[in-house]
Amino acid sequence: MAGPESPSVKQEPQNESAENSNDHPRERNPYGGGGGGNRGPRGRRGGTRFSGGRGGGMGGGNRNNDVPDRLMERIAAISGPTHDLPPQETTEKKFSGRNRLYIGNLTNDVTEEEIQQMFQQYGEISELFVNKEKNFAFLRMDYRVNAEKAKHELDGTMRKGRALKVRFAPHPSTIKVKNLTPWISNELLEKAFSVFGEIERAIVIVDDRGKSTGEGIVEFCRKPSAQHALRKCTEGCYFLTASLRPVVVEPFEQMDDVDGYPDKNLPRKNPEFLKARDIGPRFAQVGSFEHEYGTRWKQLHELYKQKEEALKREMAMEEEKLEAQMEFARYEHETELLREQLLMREADRERQKREWEMKERQAEEQRTREEELRRRQQEEMAIRIRRQEEELHRRQQENNLFMQEQAMRGGGGGGMGGKNYDSVSNSDRDGYGQPDGGSSMPVYGSR
Repeated sequence: MAGPESPSVKQEPQNESAENSNDHPRERNPYGGGGGGNRGPRGRRGGTRFSGGRGGGMGGGNRNNDVPDRLMERIAAISGPTHDLPPQETTEKKFSGRNRLYIGNLTNDVTEEEIQQMFQQYGEISELFVNKEKNFAFLRMDYRVNAEKAKHELDGTMRKGRALKVRFAPHPSTIKVKNLTPWISNELLEKAFSVFGEIERAIVIVDDRGKSTGEGIVEFCRKPSAQHALRKCTEGCYFLTASLRPVVVEPFEQMDDVDGYPDKNLPRKNPEFLKARDIGPRFAQVGSFEHEYGTRWKQLHELYKQKEEALKREMAMEEEKLEAQMEFARYEHETELLREQLLMREADRERQKREWEMKERQAEEQRTREEELRRRQQEEMAIRIRRQEEELHRRQQENNLFMQEQAMRGGGGGGMGGKNYDSVSNSDRDGYGQPDGGSSMPVYGSR
């Protein structure tokens, strides 16, 4: 039941929020199921939830006419040196998108007052939206810790014979920023994307050693701001530092690594569920059918990992090559602008050019050696797989011959019920027995 409900849950409230945000920025509609701009506000709470610090409530059409000019003005204001940036504000903002909860598996007689009474004991509530047709609701808690507490205590509780489903809703105003240079911090990321709208949180993702992974997450207060940043950065090249590496902006796909996939969400009526769960966890015995094909799966995974690592190395070399080409092109451009230093710069350019050509030649040689090594490894793996298949085919043929001979012996023995030993000897003399005086079973020791 949870599977079919989730797609509609994620789409309808977001569309409603986008419509209300574009038509009436200060008059958010928490009750209507996708109301248009002609209806006006339907409740007082919508106008004061995020009004603090966001500016006036001008009409969407008048405001959007001068957005490109205002955007370029804001970018020009921050395009200077960014050596000393003020520390990032770490206090949590109230009613942020990270505190948005989804309540599912409700009944169609649920009311807003009942939802408020259910959650108000954990903190303040904002932007309550109830869809009685599809039996779900959305709301925002004031702080993350209160939202986590409400989710932990109310998820799975019974209401009118149904277990409530409470989980964090996807943040619709979040984007993922890639291709960041090592010199971009949280402060610079927030400052660079604040030109598109007010930001709730901006974080550069780091590894276990605290080094930048080249990716970051920006959470806006409003979904149109995120869409504007995504569109502008996709259409143009937005640089955050002196480097000519533009940022790459993508929609953020949130993954649930807290609740995971509990057993109660599995479709138990599916025949494949019963077939898969018929046998539990186990280790395969060496030499068995399961072990053979399990080994093949592991070999396939190892081949995938080798190819993935080779692709990563190749991409790293391509990035180095592009960096060298980028620096070379930048230097040529500066050389053209500074003609009075042409001789000195030309000599330096030739020297750097030889070094870059040597690097490229070394990189090409390294790539050739790695490709040859990878080709030999693939050939060796193909030979091993072919030998295994031939061995398996040989064993199957031997087993078939053995079973056929056993069947022949069994058939011949059943027909000798009324014969004596002399008749058996006669049949042996007639050619039933083998020249070696024994049975027709294959002699494996001779191989």
